[in-house]
Amino acid sequence: MTPLIELRGICKRYQQDEAAPPALSALNLSVSANEYIACVGASGSGKSTLMNIIGCLDRPSAGEYRLNGVDVAGMTDDQLARVRNRDIGFVFQSFHLLPRLSALENVMLPLVYAAAPGAERERRAAEALRSVGLGARLQARPNQLSGGQRQRVAIARALCARPALLLADEPTGNLDSATGEEIMALFDRLHQEGHTLILVTHSDEIAARCRRRIRMADGRLVADSGEAA
Repeated sequence: MTPLIELRGICKRYQQDEAAPPALSALNLSVSANEYIACVGASGSGKSTLMNIIGCLDRPSAGEYRLNGVDVAGMTDDQLARVRNRDIGFVFQSFHLLPRLSALENVMLPLVYAAAPGAERERRAAEALRSVGLGARLQARPNQLSGGQRQRVAIARALCARPALLLADEPTGNLDSATGEEIMALFDRLHQEGHTLILVTHSDEIAARCRRRIRMADGRLVADSGEAA
């Protein structure tokens, strides 16, 4: 079976100086569909750079990246934007919700960019919000929601386009421990439902919940617990 993600010899440099250490160096990684992965490592280890490349937010300086068997490293900016919108859902630590839009309108945004019909946008956005337990808060604005509820809106937004991959960067970083546990329980359920998830985290406790753990250091993948049996 073709891996969902295939990285081979990935290198990323932000400086032209060849003597400067690369942000990523000779990185190889294969991810199958329905994996649940934690990416851990100290600040500056390369976690965010790796996630940016996997999420098609940045390009490698060298190496090959295939997503669903398709080489994305050589795509144009417009092609990458379509891949991001269609195949990848993002969840950020700071939620990134538009304050003047309702929960429903925030979740609809990826479908607006995908030019989905209006009725379909609203139906799928409402369905995504119900799936994260916010069916009664469709018209609430972000300032009317708790931190945990805002993160649920962000997760619903990531899910509404039915992406192949969900990337979450410190998704519990701005939440108290009880609310963070609720969000992690939601990620656990999404994995059980068949979603592929990669979480960037500094928390060993969160990493332990994932089925596979990869560790970054100095731009290299230095440990990989391997795929779940």
